[in-house]
Amino acid sequence: MDQAEQLRNIIKRQNRVKHLARVITVTSGKGGVGKSNVSVNLAIQLSRMGERVVVFDADFGLANIEIMLGVRPKYNLADMMYRGKALQDVISPGPDNIGFISGGSGLKELTNLDRDQIQNLVRMMYELDGIADIVIIDTGAGISNTVMDLVLASEEVLLVATPEPTSITDAYALLKTLCRHKEFYANHAKIWMIANRTHGYKEGNELFEKLDAVAAKFLKLDMGYLGYIPYDEKLPKAVMRQQPVTVVYPNAVSSKAIYELALYLNNGEGRQARVSGKGLSGLITRMFRGGY
Repeated sequence: MDQAEQLRNIIKRQNRVKHLARVITVTSGKGGVGKSNVSVNLAIQLSRMGERVVVFDADFGLANIEIMLGVRPKYNLADMMYRGKALQDVISPGPDNIGFISGGSGLKELTNLDRDQIQNLVRMMYELDGIADIVIIDTGAGISNTVMDLVLASEEVLLVATPEPTSITDAYALLKTLCRHKEFYANHAKIWMIANRTHGYKEGNELFEKLDAVAAKFLKLDMGYLGYIPYDEKLPKAVMRQQPVTVVYPNAVSSKAIYELALYLNNGEGRQARVSGKGLSGLITRMFRGGY
């Protein structure tokens, strides 16, 4: 029996909880476009709206989110998978009641899990489904196998891009790689673009229209536009202080823009666009179905 079949059999025997976390994956075609800042500050704004939010840092080896939060986690996902730590041990507290999970190298090693470890992973996903309303997964940048596996398995994807030509080109490369994958159309993901570091609404809208036009023409892909985050000098200052901009500068223009994105996700078309709402356990199932 292969690993995917083991996983499916284990899930069939699990008692599915009624509550399922909403999984939102944040990604980008290249590094340095503000993806992790979006993940962290979006989580904080959603938490302020009354949602229970956990951020999972899947940008393995770089630890950007813990630096931005000024948090040094004692344990990560690999400690739970391989060293017997419980889910609560690997969730570190962050500002405004958000939780944070450092991925370590755990997800990269999914292909090496034995049966007991698979059971442990599935139990963790069901448990997290029950204690969080929203889980935000911050991927690495680019089109590595790990990034593509997470994006392919997700039902809601936020693609962060800036007006820089290299960012646009790399964002399109990610979309092209995604669309050419044999599992993509069966996945039915909703992809939203976020225009970051723009000089106003017009530039953000033009960025989306440019990327959307080529994606529609050459990839037959229908994207949505979540909105824009204006260039804000307060944001790098917040990073230097190792605090999210929404915490240290709550009235900054970037903080207000991220609030609008969170509001749209939580109350507008973003919530209506959810596909089937299978939570984190569903994401892991789809990852294994996709070729593990």
